[in-house]
Amino acid sequence: MRAGAADAAAPSLLVAPQWIGDAVMAQPLVALLAARGERITALGLPSVAPVLRAMPGIERVLETPFSHGRLDLAARRALARELRAAGFARAYVLGNNLKSRLVPWLARIPLRVGWSGEAAGALLTHALRAPASSLRGDMRAHYAALAQELQPPMLGRQLCAQVPGEVAQPRLRVDPAKSREVAQGLDVPPGFVALCPGAEYGPAKQWPAAHYAELARLALEAGLPVALLGSSREREAAQAILGMLQAAPPRAGAQARPRLLDLCGRTTLDQVIALLAAAGGVVSNDSGLMHVAAALGRPTVGLYGSTDPRHTPPAAHRSATLWLQLPCSPCFQRSCPLGHLNCLRALDPQWAWSVLRDLMG
Repeated sequence: MRAGAADAAAPSLLVAPQWIGDAVMAQPLVALLAARGERITALGLPSVAPVLRAMPGIERVLETPFSHGRLDLAARRALARELRAAGFARAYVLGNNLKSRLVPWLARIPLRVGWSGEAAGALLTHALRAPASSLRGDMRAHYAALAQELQPPMLGRQLCAQVPGEVAQPRLRVDPAKSREVAQGLDVPPGFVALCPGAEYGPAKQWPAAHYAELARLALEAGLPVALLGSSREREAAQAILGMLQAAPPRAGAQARPRLLDLCGRTTLDQVIALLAAAGGVVSNDSGLMHVAAALGRPTVGLYGSTDPRHTPPAAHRSATLWLQLPCSPCFQRSCPLGHLNCLRALDPQWAWSVLRDLMG
């Protein structure tokens, strides 16, 4: 029996990636599975569960009780017993490590599909290996390849993946009433510009705070409210941006400045997603929030330094990417190995503002 013709009454389990941006880029896979009638339960860390709840095609979201980076074998066994009773027919494992495969294996899910990755795909029934290439492919197609139709379990065999050339754009959905409620509760004005100065991977993905401050000034002088969004890890960057803005007086002839809000570390991810759905425009580093905003269809400018927009592009509904592609980029390093960060420093705030205005217009 092929995976696409499996018993429609039996649910499928999607083991989500551990990063927000990767989870967003997996939505085209979810769309493919849902289109052929699979009922999808997503299993993910609490840090990505809000994204999964906003994802069309997912019926149910289970938050894992695991600590990031830890084995937590007892907790995985307990969860596997719960899943075994649910009678899952298939599991799609999006992580490449053994830990991500343990629960579907312990739950005895008969069809377990994933990428070969660590330990040559151990604990999978179908381990896909990527076609030989020196370039990193589009992550959306990488995940969507797991939807290919497969013969019954062939434990120990590896298959060359049929990576699709084009896939649908990721989509997320938030109830507009919820977005309005969250914005009003946090006193965020309509039509605001969201700035997302964080990137968990490291400083080689972070546009300088001075550039964000200049972009915020341009938006404020154009009469647009500005909100800084991010987790508590972005508090230092947000304070630096605010300090630079307070030190710079308004330019002659500029409009009276509207509101500037620093919400970094003051919101849950559910609230941030709802706010992004209501934003008039978004400027972000190559980060999870960039992918969320673009998948929500908001005008989004993604800023790329050490990474490659051909590998992890934002959804193209109303987005643009700024990337200089210097001889030293993409290096995919957490910190600039040359110490100058020219790939981001040379991305001019006026350029970003011009592109954002065009998208918003």
